[in-house]
Amino acid sequence: MAHTTAGPEFAIALFVVKGLMLIAGGTVLYYATKAYRRTGDESLGYLAAGFGLVLFGSLLGGTAYELLGTTLALGVVIESVFILFGFVCIAYSLKR
Repeated sequence: MAHTTAGPEFAIALFVVKGLMLIAGGTVLYYATKAYRRTGDESLGYLAAGFGLVLFGSLLGGTAYELLGTTLALGVVIESVFILFGFVCIAYSLKR
C-alpha cells in the first residue's frame, strides 16, 4: 500500500489534536504530580512520571514530524517508544 505526502489539512489537524492533548495531558500530569507531592506516595510518583512520558512522547513525535521534517513513520516510532515506557511506569505504579 503506497502512502502519499500529507496535505496541509493533515498538518492543521495534527497541530490542533496535539494542542488539545497538551492541555488534557498537562492537566492529568499536574494533578498526579500534585497528589504525589501532597501524599509522598511513591506509586503516585511513578504514575505522574508515566503520564509525563506519554505526554512528552506524543508531543515529541508530532514535533519531530512537523518541525524537524522527519518522516511520519519516524515520528510514530518516537511517540510509541515514549508511550511504551510511560505505560510501563503507569502499570508499575498500579501494581505497587
